[in-house]
Amino acid sequence: MRLLFSLFSGLLFGAGLFISGMTDTTKVQGWLDIFGAWDPTLAFVLGGAIIPMFFAWRLSTGRRPVTAAQFPPPPPVKIDRRLAIGSLLFGAGWGLAGLCPGPAIASLGYGGVFHWVFFGAMLVGMGLTPYILRNFPRLSGA
Repeated sequence: MRLLFSLFSGLLFGAGLFISGMTDTTKVQGWLDIFGAWDPTLAFVLGGAIIPMFFAWRLSTGRRPVTAAQFPPPPPVKIDRRLAIGSLLFGAGWGLAGLCPGPAIASLGYGGVFHWVFFGAMLVGMGLTPYILRNFPRLSGA
């Protein structure tokens, strides 16, 4: 049952990214280009994600999910060097490529070679992160 819910959720998420334009790199770069040809339409996509989740987290308090023993706890709010560096790298990659992880995966089936190259680079970056944090402790704030 859990696998079925996961499949449905992933398909719904991918469809939402495609329909909203989040997999269109030029649209995303237009959203991020606030000093140029700014395209504000993705603000509705972000609001359409944040507002319902605000209420979903409030309503989930004291309830049990259908496919698990409990809801995961909210992550701790800790702004440190790792978060700042990760945010800068994420933002730079998003601005340069017009993709972030969710839309990158959702667009693999139709996006062409660029999307596969981005996806490969993303996987390499994810794989190298533990090595970098282990061997460069100053980056991790340790």
